[in-house]
Amino acid sequence: MTPVQIARLAALGESETLEFKRTTGTRREAAATVCALLNQQGGQVLFGVTSEGRVVGQDVSDHTIEQVSAELQRIEPQASLSVERVRVRDGREVIAVQVPPGPMRPYVYRRTAYRRIGSSTSEMSSAEYNRILFERMHADQRWENQPAHDWTVEDLDAAEIRRTVRAAVSRGRLEEPASFEPRDLLRGLGLLRGDTLWRAAPVLFGQRERLEFEMPQCLLRVARFRGTDRSEFLDNRQFRGNAFMLLASGERFLRETLPIAGRIVPDRIERLDEPLYPPEATREALANALCHRDYSIGGGSIGLAVYDDRLEVTSAGPLPFGFSPADLFAPHESRPWNPLIARTFYCRGVIEEWGRGTLKMAELTASAGLPLPEIEDSGLTVTVRFRNGQFSARQPPHTDLEEWRRPVLKELRQVPDGLAFRNLRGRFPGLSARQLRGVLEALRRGGRVESRGRGVTARWRYVLESKKGD
Repeated sequence: MTPVQIARLAALGESETLEFKRTTGTRREAAATVCALLNQQGGQVLFGVTSEGRVVGQDVSDHTIEQVSAELQRIEPQASLSVERVRVRDGREVIAVQVPPGPMRPYVYRRTAYRRIGSSTSEMSSAEYNRILFERMHADQRWENQPAHDWTVEDLDAAEIRRTVRAAVSRGRLEEPASFEPRDLLRGLGLLRGDTLWRAAPVLFGQRERLEFEMPQCLLRVARFRGTDRSEFLDNRQFRGNAFMLLASGERFLRETLPIAGRIVPDRIERLDEPLYPPEATREALANALCHRDYSIGGGSIGLAVYDDRLEVTSAGPLPFGFSPADLFAPHESRPWNPLIARTFYCRGVIEEWGRGTLKMAELTASAGLPLPEIEDSGLTVTVRFRNGQFSARQPPHTDLEEWRRPVLKELRQVPDGLAFRNLRGRFPGLSARQLRGVLEALRRGGRVESRGRGVTARWRYVLESKKGD
Protein backbone atom coordinates (compact mmCIF):
# COMPACT_ATOMS: atom_id res chain seq x y z
CA MET A 1 0.00 0.00 0.00
CA THR A 2 1.04 3.61 -0.50
CA PRO A 3 0.68 6.63 1.84
CA VAL A 4 -1.99 8.00 -0.51
CA GLN A 5 -4.02 4.81 -0.19
CA ILE A 6 -3.67 4.92 3.59
CA ALA A 7 -4.96 8.52 3.58
CA ARG A 8 -7.93 7.56 1.44
CA LEU A 9 -8.83 4.68 3.72
CA ALA A 10 -8.54 6.95 6.77
CA ALA A 11 -10.87 9.46 5.12
CA LEU A 12 -13.56 6.79 4.79
CA GLY A 13 -13.88 6.33 8.54
CA GLU A 14 -14.30 3.12 10.47
CA SER A 15 -16.88 0.68 9.13
CA GLU A 16 -17.84 -2.97 9.08
CA THR A 17 -14.68 -3.71 7.06
CA LEU A 18 -12.26 -1.07 8.38
CA GLU A 19 -10.81 -0.51 11.87
CA PHE A 20 -8.30 2.09 13.12
CA LYS A 21 -5.90 1.72 16.06
CA ARG A 22 -3.64 4.59 17.17
CA THR A 23 -0.82 2.29 18.32
CA THR A 24 0.09 -1.36 18.53
CA GLY A 25 -0.46 -1.07 22.27
CA THR A 26 -4.05 -2.05 21.46
CA ARG A 27 -3.02 -5.10 19.43
CA ARG A 28 -5.21 -7.44 21.51
CA GLU A 29 -8.32 -5.43 20.63
CA ALA A 30 -7.12 -5.30 17.01
CA ALA A 31 -6.67 -9.09 16.91
CA ALA A 32 -10.27 -9.51 18.08
CA THR A 33 -11.35 -7.30 15.17
CA VAL A 34 -9.22 -9.33 12.72
CA CYS A 35 -11.00 -12.44 14.03
CA ALA A 36 -14.37 -10.74 13.41
CA LEU A 37 -13.37 -9.74 9.87
CA LEU A 38 -12.30 -13.32 9.11
CA ASN A 39 -15.72 -14.48 10.26
CA GLN A 40 -17.46 -12.07 7.89
CA GLN A 41 -16.45 -10.39 4.63
CA GLY A 42 -12.84 -9.49 5.45
CA GLY A 43 -11.39 -5.99 5.60
CA GLN A 44 -8.43 -4.04 6.99
CA VAL A 45 -7.01 -2.95 10.35
CA LEU A 46 -4.66 0.07 10.39
CA PHE A 47 -2.27 0.79 13.29
CA GLY A 48 -1.16 4.45 13.37
CA VAL A 49 -4.55 5.98 12.55
CA THR A 50 -6.75 7.57 15.20
CA SER A 51 -10.44 6.70 15.60
CA GLU A 52 -11.21 10.12 14.04
CA GLY A 53 -9.28 9.14 10.90
CA ARG A 54 -6.05 11.15 11.45
CA VAL A 55 -2.95 9.41 10.07
CA VAL A 56 -0.34 9.83 12.83
CA GLY A 57 1.83 6.73 12.35
CA GLN A 58 4.15 5.32 15.02
CA ASP A 59 7.73 4.21 15.44
CA VAL A 60 7.87 0.68 14.07
CA SER A 61 10.69 -1.81 14.54
CA ASP A 62 11.09 -5.46 13.66
CA HIS A 63 10.15 -6.25 17.24
CA THR A 64 6.88 -4.29 16.79
CA ILE A 65 5.97 -6.44 13.78
CA GLU A 66 6.87 -9.59 15.73
CA GLN A 67 4.53 -8.55 18.55
CA VAL A 68 1.63 -7.91 16.17
CA SER A 69 2.25 -11.18 14.31
CA ALA A 70 2.45 -13.14 17.57
CA GLU A 71 -0.92 -11.76 18.65
CA LEU A 72 -2.51 -12.59 15.29
CA GLN A 73 -1.18 -16.15 15.55
CA ARG A 74 -3.47 -16.64 18.54
CA ILE A 75 -6.37 -16.71 16.06
CA GLU A 76 -7.53 -20.25 15.34
CA PRO A 77 -7.61 -21.87 12.86
CA GLN A 78 -4.54 -20.23 11.37
CA ALA A 79 -5.41 -17.67 8.68
CA SER A 80 -3.44 -16.17 5.81
CA LEU A 81 -2.99 -12.49 6.74
CA SER A 82 -0.88 -9.75 5.19
CA VAL A 83 0.98 -7.41 7.59
CA GLU A 84 2.51 -4.44 5.77
CA ARG A 85 4.56 -1.41 6.87
CA VAL A 86 3.80 1.92 5.14
CA ARG A 87 6.02 4.95 5.81
CA VAL A 88 3.79 8.03 6.14
CA ARG A 89 5.86 10.96 7.54
CA ASP A 90 8.82 11.89 9.75
CA GLY A 91 10.05 8.31 9.78
CA ARG A 92 6.79 7.10 11.29
CA GLU A 93 4.87 4.20 9.80
CA VAL A 94 1.39 2.72 9.59
CA ILE A 95 0.98 -1.04 9.95
CA ALA A 96 -1.74 -2.31 7.62
CA VAL A 97 -3.26 -5.74 8.23
CA GLN A 98 -5.15 -7.05 5.20
CA VAL A 99 -7.81 -9.61 6.16
CA PRO A 100 -9.53 -11.85 3.56
CA PRO A 101 -12.89 -13.51 4.21
CA GLY A 102 -11.91 -16.62 6.15
CA PRO A 103 -12.33 -19.93 4.32
CA MET A 104 -12.41 -21.94 7.59
CA ARG A 105 -15.00 -20.06 9.63
CA PRO A 106 -15.72 -19.74 12.49
CA TYR A 107 -12.44 -18.27 13.80
CA VAL A 108 -11.69 -17.71 17.47
CA TYR A 109 -9.18 -15.43 19.22
CA ARG A 110 -8.10 -16.46 22.69
CA ARG A 111 -10.93 -19.05 22.65
CA THR A 112 -13.62 -16.48 21.82
CA ALA A 113 -15.34 -15.92 18.47
CA TYR A 114 -16.02 -12.34 17.36
CA ARG A 115 -18.26 -10.62 14.85
CA ARG A 116 -18.45 -7.14 13.37
CA ILE A 117 -21.56 -4.94 13.67
CA GLY A 118 -21.08 -1.60 11.95
CA SER A 119 -17.78 -0.24 13.27
CA SER A 120 -17.91 -2.25 16.51
CA THR A 121 -16.46 -5.66 17.37
CA SER A 122 -18.40 -7.90 19.74
CA GLU A 123 -18.43 -11.49 20.91
CA MET A 124 -20.34 -13.88 18.69
CA SER A 125 -23.30 -15.66 20.25
CA SER A 126 -23.01 -19.40 20.78
CA ALA A 127 -25.99 -19.94 18.44
CA GLU A 128 -24.29 -18.07 15.60
CA TYR A 129 -20.98 -19.85 16.27
CA ASN A 130 -22.67 -23.25 16.14
CA ARG A 131 -24.50 -22.33 12.92
CA ILE A 132 -21.29 -21.27 11.15
CA LEU A 133 -19.43 -24.35 12.43
CA PHE A 134 -22.21 -26.63 11.21
CA GLU A 135 -22.16 -25.00 7.77
CA ARG A 136 -18.40 -25.51 7.51
CA MET A 137 -18.77 -29.18 8.41
CA HIS A 138 -21.68 -29.43 5.97
CA ALA A 139 -19.31 -29.13 3.00
CA ASP A 140 -17.94 -32.62 3.76
CA GLN A 141 -20.53 -34.24 6.03
CA ARG A 142 -24.00 -33.64 4.61
CA TRP A 143 -27.17 -35.69 4.98
CA GLU A 144 -27.36 -36.21 1.20
CA ASN A 145 -23.79 -37.55 0.77
CA GLN A 146 -24.03 -40.21 3.48
CA PRO A 147 -24.62 -43.89 2.61
CA ALA A 148 -28.22 -44.92 1.96
CA HIS A 149 -28.04 -48.12 4.00
CA ASP A 150 -29.82 -51.15 2.52
CA TRP A 151 -30.73 -49.26 -0.68
CA THR A 152 -29.56 -50.79 -3.96
CA VAL A 153 -29.69 -49.64 -7.57
CA GLU A 154 -32.60 -52.06 -8.09
CA ASP A 155 -34.67 -50.02 -5.58
CA LEU A 156 -34.53 -46.96 -7.86
CA ASP A 157 -36.59 -45.96 -10.90
CA ALA A 158 -34.31 -46.89 -13.81
CA ALA A 159 -36.53 -45.16 -16.38
CA GLU A 160 -36.35 -41.86 -14.44
CA ILE A 161 -32.55 -42.14 -14.22
CA ARG A 162 -32.30 -42.63 -18.00
CA ARG A 163 -34.70 -39.73 -18.70
CA THR A 164 -32.56 -37.47 -16.53
CA VAL A 165 -29.30 -38.37 -18.27
CA ARG A 166 -30.83 -38.10 -21.77
CA ALA A 167 -32.20 -34.65 -20.90
CA ALA A 168 -28.77 -33.61 -19.57
CA VAL A 169 -27.02 -34.83 -22.74
CA SER A 170 -29.51 -33.00 -24.98
CA ARG A 171 -28.80 -29.75 -23.08
CA GLY A 172 -25.03 -30.24 -23.27
CA ARG A 173 -24.75 -30.60 -19.49
CA LEU A 174 -23.41 -34.15 -19.57
CA GLU A 175 -21.34 -36.06 -22.09
CA GLU A 176 -22.97 -38.97 -23.94
CA PRO A 177 -22.38 -41.97 -21.65
CA ALA A 178 -20.79 -45.15 -22.95
CA SER A 179 -23.46 -47.17 -21.17
CA PHE A 180 -27.05 -46.47 -20.17
CA GLU A 181 -26.98 -49.02 -17.38
CA PRO A 182 -28.44 -47.34 -14.25
CA ARG A 183 -25.36 -48.18 -12.18
CA ASP A 184 -23.06 -46.39 -14.66
CA LEU A 185 -25.40 -43.42 -14.98
CA LEU A 186 -25.63 -42.98 -11.20
CA ARG A 187 -21.85 -43.06 -10.98
CA GLY A 188 -21.66 -40.31 -13.62
CA LEU A 189 -24.13 -38.21 -11.59
CA GLY A 190 -21.96 -38.61 -8.48
CA LEU A 191 -24.68 -40.57 -6.64
CA LEU A 192 -22.86 -43.90 -6.43
CA ARG A 193 -19.37 -44.68 -5.17
CA GLY A 194 -18.25 -48.27 -5.47
CA ASP A 195 -21.37 -50.21 -4.49
CA THR A 196 -22.60 -47.52 -2.08
CA LEU A 197 -25.53 -45.27 -2.96
CA TRP A 198 -25.63 -41.83 -1.39
CA ARG A 199 -28.93 -40.75 0.21
CA ALA A 200 -29.44 -38.23 -2.59
CA ALA A 201 -30.06 -41.15 -4.98
CA PRO A 202 -33.32 -42.41 -3.41
CA VAL A 203 -34.46 -38.81 -2.82
CA LEU A 204 -34.13 -38.25 -6.58
CA PHE A 205 -35.06 -41.65 -7.99
CA GLY A 206 -36.44 -43.85 -5.20
CA GLN A 207 -39.58 -45.96 -5.63
CA ARG A 208 -42.61 -44.43 -3.89
CA GLU A 209 -43.51 -47.50 -1.80
CA ARG A 210 -40.12 -47.75 -0.08
CA LEU A 211 -39.68 -43.99 0.37
CA GLU A 212 -42.97 -43.79 2.24
CA PHE A 213 -41.62 -45.97 5.06
CA GLU A 214 -37.87 -45.31 5.02
CA MET A 215 -37.71 -41.62 4.04
CA PRO A 216 -41.05 -40.15 5.18
CA GLN A 217 -39.67 -36.63 4.69
CA CYS A 218 -40.06 -37.15 0.91
CA LEU A 219 -43.53 -35.64 1.23
CA LEU A 220 -45.48 -32.83 -0.43
CA ARG A 221 -48.54 -31.44 1.35
CA VAL A 222 -50.97 -29.40 -0.79
CA ALA A 223 -54.04 -27.46 0.26
CA ARG A 224 -56.58 -24.99 -1.11
CA PHE A 225 -58.18 -22.75 1.52
CA ARG A 226 -61.31 -20.64 1.28
CA GLY A 227 -60.50 -17.01 2.04
CA THR A 228 -57.18 -15.76 3.38
CA ASP A 229 -56.67 -18.01 6.44
CA ARG A 230 -56.69 -21.72 7.26
CA SER A 231 -60.14 -21.91 8.81
CA GLU A 232 -61.75 -23.85 5.90
CA PHE A 233 -60.27 -26.38 3.46
CA LEU A 234 -61.48 -26.71 -0.11
CA ASP A 235 -58.83 -29.33 -0.90
CA ASN A 236 -56.24 -31.10 1.23
CA ARG A 237 -53.95 -33.86 -0.07
CA GLN A 238 -50.53 -35.44 0.42
CA PHE A 239 -48.14 -36.83 -2.21
CA ARG A 240 -45.21 -39.13 -1.50
CA GLY A 241 -42.37 -40.08 -3.80
CA ASN A 242 -39.04 -38.96 -5.17
CA ALA A 243 -38.21 -35.36 -5.99
CA PHE A 244 -39.27 -35.59 -9.64
CA MET A 245 -42.61 -37.15 -8.62
CA LEU A 246 -43.22 -34.42 -6.07
CA LEU A 247 -42.39 -31.69 -8.57
CA ALA A 248 -44.81 -33.16 -11.11
CA SER A 249 -47.54 -33.59 -8.46
CA GLY A 250 -47.14 -29.99 -7.29
CA GLU A 251 -47.36 -28.61 -10.81
CA ARG A 252 -50.44 -30.73 -11.56
CA PHE A 253 -52.14 -29.51 -8.37
CA LEU A 254 -51.51 -25.88 -9.35
CA ARG A 255 -52.87 -26.43 -12.88
CA GLU A 256 -56.04 -27.94 -11.42
CA THR A 257 -56.44 -25.37 -8.64
CA LEU A 258 -55.32 -21.93 -9.81
CA PRO A 259 -57.83 -19.76 -11.69
CA ILE A 260 -57.05 -18.29 -15.09
CA ALA A 261 -56.39 -14.54 -15.05
CA GLY A 262 -56.90 -12.36 -18.11
CA ARG A 263 -54.81 -9.28 -18.81
CA ILE A 264 -54.41 -6.78 -21.64
CA VAL A 265 -51.02 -6.75 -23.37
CA PRO A 266 -49.85 -3.71 -25.39
CA ASP A 267 -50.02 -4.20 -29.18
CA ARG A 268 -52.40 -7.16 -28.85
CA ILE A 269 -56.12 -6.94 -29.58
CA GLU A 270 -57.15 -10.08 -27.74
CA ARG A 271 -56.90 -10.54 -24.00
CA LEU A 272 -54.09 -12.82 -22.76
CA ASP A 273 -55.41 -15.59 -20.51
CA GLU A 274 -52.82 -17.18 -18.22
CA PRO A 275 -52.69 -18.89 -14.82
CA LEU A 276 -52.97 -16.42 -11.94
CA TYR A 277 -49.28 -16.93 -11.07
CA PRO A 278 -46.59 -17.49 -13.76
CA PRO A 279 -46.03 -21.28 -13.99
CA GLU A 280 -42.29 -20.79 -14.48
CA ALA A 281 -42.09 -18.80 -11.24
CA THR A 282 -44.04 -21.34 -9.18
CA ARG A 283 -42.02 -24.19 -10.71
CA GLU A 284 -38.83 -22.38 -9.72
CA ALA A 285 -40.10 -22.01 -6.15
CA LEU A 286 -40.97 -25.71 -5.95
CA ALA A 287 -37.60 -26.73 -7.43
CA ASN A 288 -35.74 -24.47 -4.97
CA ALA A 289 -37.65 -26.00 -2.07
CA LEU A 290 -36.74 -29.53 -3.21
CA CYS A 291 -33.06 -28.60 -3.68
CA HIS A 292 -32.46 -26.47 -0.60
CA ARG A 293 -34.65 -28.00 2.11
CA ASP A 294 -33.16 -29.80 5.11
CA TYR A 295 -33.76 -33.52 4.52
CA SER A 296 -32.24 -34.42 7.89
CA ILE A 297 -35.52 -33.33 9.54
CA GLY A 298 -37.37 -36.64 9.54
CA GLY A 299 -40.80 -35.07 9.97
CA GLY A 300 -40.13 -32.33 7.42
CA SER A 301 -41.92 -31.81 4.15
CA ILE A 302 -42.71 -29.31 1.42
CA GLY A 303 -45.98 -27.39 1.67
CA LEU A 304 -47.98 -25.86 -1.16
CA ALA A 305 -50.89 -23.72 0.02
CA VAL A 306 -53.29 -21.68 -2.15
CA TYR A 307 -55.39 -18.89 -0.57
CA ASP A 308 -57.68 -16.35 -2.19
CA ASP A 309 -54.96 -13.69 -2.01
CA ARG A 310 -51.71 -15.65 -2.20
CA LEU A 311 -49.76 -18.82 -2.93
CA GLU A 312 -47.16 -20.13 -0.44
CA VAL A 313 -44.38 -22.69 -0.93
CA THR A 314 -42.86 -23.81 2.39
CA SER A 315 -39.86 -26.06 3.01
CA ALA A 316 -38.23 -27.50 6.13
CA GLY A 317 -35.12 -25.79 7.53
CA PRO A 318 -33.83 -22.19 7.69
CA LEU A 319 -32.01 -20.20 5.00
CA PRO A 320 -28.45 -21.60 4.89
CA PHE A 321 -25.01 -19.97 4.97
CA GLY A 322 -26.20 -16.77 6.64
CA PHE A 323 -28.30 -15.69 3.62
CA SER A 324 -31.05 -13.15 4.33
CA PRO A 325 -34.19 -12.76 2.19
CA ALA A 326 -32.71 -9.53 0.78
CA ASP A 327 -29.53 -11.37 -0.30
CA LEU A 328 -31.62 -13.76 -2.41
CA PHE A 329 -33.22 -10.92 -4.36
CA ALA A 330 -29.81 -9.44 -5.22
CA PRO A 331 -27.06 -11.04 -7.35
CA HIS A 332 -25.57 -13.79 -5.21
CA GLU A 333 -23.45 -16.90 -5.51
CA SER A 334 -25.16 -20.27 -5.73
CA ARG A 335 -24.61 -22.28 -2.54
CA PRO A 336 -27.16 -25.10 -2.53
CA TRP A 337 -27.67 -26.91 0.76
CA ASN A 338 -27.88 -30.20 -1.19
CA PRO A 339 -25.38 -29.86 -4.06
CA LEU A 340 -25.87 -33.42 -5.39
CA ILE A 341 -29.63 -32.98 -5.64
CA ALA A 342 -29.28 -29.46 -7.07
CA ARG A 343 -26.73 -30.60 -9.68
CA THR A 344 -29.05 -33.38 -10.86
CA PHE A 345 -31.94 -30.90 -11.15
CA TYR A 346 -29.66 -28.63 -13.17
CA CYS A 347 -28.58 -31.46 -15.47
CA ARG A 348 -32.22 -32.44 -16.02
CA GLY A 349 -33.12 -28.84 -16.94
CA VAL A 350 -35.38 -28.20 -13.95
CA ILE A 351 -32.98 -25.45 -12.85
CA GLU A 352 -31.70 -23.36 -15.75
CA GLU A 353 -29.07 -21.08 -14.21
CA TRP A 354 -27.07 -21.25 -10.98
CA GLY A 355 -27.90 -18.62 -8.37
CA ARG A 356 -30.74 -17.00 -10.34
CA GLY A 357 -33.82 -18.81 -9.07
CA THR A 358 -35.15 -16.02 -6.86
CA LEU A 359 -34.13 -13.32 -9.37
CA LYS A 360 -36.01 -15.21 -12.07
CA MET A 361 -39.12 -15.39 -9.87
CA ALA A 362 -38.95 -11.63 -9.31
CA GLU A 363 -38.60 -10.95 -13.04
CA LEU A 364 -41.48 -13.27 -13.98
CA THR A 365 -43.92 -11.84 -11.42
CA ALA A 366 -43.00 -8.27 -12.38
CA SER A 367 -43.62 -9.10 -16.06
CA ALA A 368 -47.03 -10.51 -15.12
CA GLY A 369 -47.92 -7.31 -13.27
CA LEU A 370 -47.85 -9.00 -9.87
CA PRO A 371 -46.18 -7.87 -6.63
CA LEU A 372 -42.66 -9.16 -6.13
CA PRO A 373 -42.42 -12.47 -4.25
CA GLU A 374 -41.75 -12.45 -0.52
CA ILE A 375 -39.39 -14.75 1.36
CA GLU A 376 -39.86 -15.41 5.06
CA ASP A 377 -37.41 -17.35 7.24
CA SER A 378 -38.94 -18.48 10.55
CA GLY A 379 -35.77 -20.33 11.61
CA LEU A 380 -37.60 -23.66 11.20
CA THR A 381 -39.05 -23.21 7.73
CA VAL A 382 -38.62 -20.99 4.68
CA THR A 383 -41.71 -19.70 2.88
CA VAL A 384 -41.83 -18.20 -0.61
CA ARG A 385 -45.01 -16.18 -1.00
CA PHE A 386 -46.66 -14.98 -4.22
CA ARG A 387 -49.46 -12.40 -3.97
CA ASN A 388 -52.01 -11.94 -6.71
CA GLY A 389 -52.22 -8.14 -6.47
CA GLN A 390 -56.01 -8.08 -6.04
CA PHE A 391 -55.76 -7.76 -2.25
CA SER A 392 -53.90 -5.14 -0.21
CA ALA A 393 -50.61 -6.76 0.74
CA ARG A 394 -48.52 -5.96 3.77
CA GLN A 395 -44.96 -4.69 3.32
CA PRO A 396 -42.77 -7.63 2.22
CA PRO A 397 -40.18 -8.72 4.80
CA HIS A 398 -37.33 -8.33 2.31
CA THR A 399 -37.85 -4.57 1.86
CA ASP A 400 -35.90 -3.66 5.00
CA LEU A 401 -33.56 -1.25 3.23
CA GLU A 402 -30.78 -1.74 5.79
CA GLU A 403 -30.32 -5.29 4.47
CA TRP A 404 -29.81 -4.04 0.90
CA ARG A 405 -26.79 -1.80 1.58
CA ARG A 406 -24.23 -4.61 1.53
CA PRO A 407 -25.38 -6.28 -1.75
CA VAL A 408 -25.63 -2.88 -3.53
CA LEU A 409 -22.18 -1.88 -2.28
CA LYS A 410 -20.75 -5.26 -3.32
CA GLU A 411 -22.16 -4.84 -6.82
CA LEU A 412 -20.64 -1.37 -7.21
CA ARG A 413 -17.24 -2.55 -5.94
CA GLN A 414 -17.09 -4.98 -8.86
CA VAL A 415 -17.53 -2.22 -11.46
CA PRO A 416 -14.77 0.41 -11.00
CA ASP A 417 -16.27 2.72 -13.65
CA GLY A 418 -19.61 2.74 -11.87
CA LEU A 419 -23.13 2.00 -13.04
CA ALA A 420 -25.97 4.16 -14.29
CA PHE A 421 -29.02 4.03 -12.05
CA ARG A 422 -31.10 2.16 -14.63
CA ASN A 423 -28.41 -0.50 -14.98
CA LEU A 424 -28.06 -0.88 -11.23
CA ARG A 425 -31.84 -1.09 -10.93
CA GLY A 426 -31.82 -3.98 -13.41
CA ARG A 427 -29.52 -5.96 -11.11
CA PHE A 428 -31.89 -5.63 -8.15
CA PRO A 429 -35.41 -6.57 -9.26
CA GLY A 430 -36.34 -7.01 -5.60
CA LEU A 431 -36.12 -3.22 -5.05
CA SER A 432 -38.36 -0.51 -6.42
CA ALA A 433 -36.69 2.55 -7.96
CA ARG A 434 -37.65 4.61 -4.90
CA GLN A 435 -36.19 2.02 -2.51
CA LEU A 436 -32.95 1.76 -4.48
CA ARG A 437 -32.55 5.56 -4.38
CA GLY A 438 -33.01 5.40 -0.62
CA VAL A 439 -30.27 2.77 -0.31
CA LEU A 440 -27.89 4.79 -2.51
CA GLU A 441 -28.53 7.99 -0.58
CA ALA A 442 -27.81 6.23 2.71
CA LEU A 443 -24.55 4.86 1.28
CA ARG A 444 -23.62 8.31 -0.05
CA ARG A 445 -24.22 9.91 3.36
CA GLY A 446 -21.92 7.29 4.83
CA GLY A 447 -19.19 8.14 2.32
CA ARG A 448 -19.31 4.70 0.69
CA VAL A 449 -20.52 5.72 -2.81
CA GLU A 450 -20.69 8.82 -4.97
CA SER A 451 -22.64 9.95 -8.02
CA ARG A 452 -20.93 11.62 -10.98
CA GLY A 453 -22.80 13.28 -13.78
CA ARG A 454 -26.39 14.42 -14.02
CA GLY A 455 -29.64 12.94 -15.21
CA VAL A 456 -29.63 9.64 -17.08
CA THR A 457 -25.85 9.89 -17.65
CA ALA A 458 -25.06 9.94 -13.92
CA ARG A 459 -23.06 6.96 -12.68
CA TRP A 460 -22.87 5.61 -9.16
CA ARG A 461 -19.42 4.49 -8.06
CA TYR A 462 -17.84 2.84 -5.04
CA VAL A 463 -15.78 5.61 -3.41
CA LEU A 464 -12.57 3.72 -2.57
CA GLU A 465 -12.26 2.06 -5.98
CA SER A 466 -12.97 5.24 -7.87
CA LYS A 467 -10.39 7.24 -5.93
CA LYS A 468 -7.77 4.57 -6.42
CA GLY A 469 -8.25 4.96 -10.14
CA ASP A 470 -8.12 8.77 -10.20
